Amino acid sequence: MQIILLTGFEPFGCEQSNPSWQAVQQLDGYKLDYEVQIVSRQLSCVFEKSQQELKTAIEELKPVLVLALGQAGGRTELCFEKVAINFIDARIADNAGQQPLDKPVVSDGPTAYFTTLPVKAMVNSLKQQGIPASVSYTAGTYVCNTVFYALMHQLKNNPKVRAGFLHIPYAPAQAIGKAVASMPVDMVVQALKICLPVALQSTEDLQIAAGTLD
Repeated sequence: MQIILLTGFEPFGCEQSNPSWQAVQQLDGYKLDYEVQIVSRQLSCVFEKSQQELKTAIEELKPVLVLALGQAGGRTELCFEKVAINFIDARIADNAGQQPLDKPVVSDGPTAYFTTLPVKAMVNSLKQQGIPASVSYTAGTYVCNTVFYALMHQLKNNPKVRAGFLHIPYAPAQAIGKAVASMPVDMVVQALKICLPVALQSTEDLQIAAGTLD
């Protein structure tokens, strides 16, 4: 049985929940077909601890594909990240009270890593089903980007394992009183069921425009 590893984060900041974990938790044990099963793991919203948790999960499960999810309040659609940067500049402290500023994720690592997922094809598959999605070119400088960079660094010598990161909007309950966009967790779950088979089956990404002007 092949394994797809999905990760989501515990709540952070002032939030009581995190839709990234709520979504992937629903898919723990879900089978895409007779040969592929999803396993979901929760990561701490702590810079160093989350990297170790991710490494442990990869070593244990030996997945063929890894997709890490994180909450990005204020985003209006599912954002498949293209690039992770070797840089931390925490606007707020993590859940362990750490707030590193102007630090690398990996001291001797390269400046950046690109996702190895066919993100344009994944976005296209969701848009065809009426689910808002786009390619993003900044994963921020907080724990999400740190996990994304650490993920790609851990797999740099294992090119057969595809990996990437997906930012999702607030869940509707989180957006109350904030005047920001939200997306039902059930829609995120539906989106994952649609785009993960695309990620497995697409050997090359689509050659379509998905860039930005800003």
